[in-house]
Amino acid sequence: MLIRCGYDIRFETETKTAMMAMLSLHPSRHQDLRSPQRLLAEPDIPLYHFEDGFGNIATRLTVPPGGVTLSCDFIIEDNGEPDMRPGNAPQMAVEDLPDFVMPFLLASRYCETDRLMDVAWSNFGHHLSARDRVDAIVDFVHDHIEFGYHHARPDKTAWNGYQERQGVCRDFAHFAITLCRCMNIPARYCTGYLGDIGVPPVDAPMDFSAWFDVYIDGSWYTHDARHNKPRIGRVLMARGRDATDVALTTAFGQAELKRFDVYAAEVESTERA
Repeated sequence: MLIRCGYDIRFETETKTAMMAMLSLHPSRHQDLRSPQRLLAEPDIPLYHFEDGFGNIATRLTVPPGGVTLSCDFIIEDNGEPDMRPGNAPQMAVEDLPDFVMPFLLASRYCETDRLMDVAWSNFGHHLSARDRVDAIVDFVHDHIEFGYHHARPDKTAWNGYQERQGVCRDFAHFAITLCRCMNIPARYCTGYLGDIGVPPVDAPMDFSAWFDVYIDGSWYTHDARHNKPRIGRVLMARGRDATDVALTTAFGQAELKRFDVYAAEVESTERA
């Protein structure tokens, strides 16, 4: 399966403004590229790419007075397989977990494990396997939160999502991640492209999507509390503890978002695309 992905994002500023962007494909998907992936800026300004502490590709730039348009367009090959489910093995004890997953058991900016510990154990403590616990958590979060773009706000945490019962995909992910961590299941936040591939199209502008991975029986497995079903065609951009680590853009000063177009759709060939 070939998927054409990209975006066209416009910021306007009155003075030059430093910015960091997390808009590049994750290195784990580079081998799947079937056309070059280049982040372009208009006007043509210097872009500096570096790898952050979570293995993501971040970009630094200085937006000139007036603003900048950031764009990208590429074709990637995907295996077309739905999200893989873990086996039903017993949950690993914390003392047996590898060191590199330990940060994904801890509270973070948007994932307050201390506030949701009682909620987690009272609802999911009776499940014995990690797979059953995560499945129950995904069902719970999916049913608990009402999705709507008008419910989005940048400071909403997992606790806020639990109380308000409204949010967007990042709020579903934060809530589910927090509940998993409360149950001693490492969970990390993911962001990327998820087009309407293999599902009925949604009559709404596309956005980047958020989902999460859980560490079960020695491997990471993808889950999606918003959609609550295995999907095909996910294209990973970045992952971290929560949305703080993978913010699409961070402006260190004034920068007003004027245009935000994102796309991801299956294509028949690179020539047709």
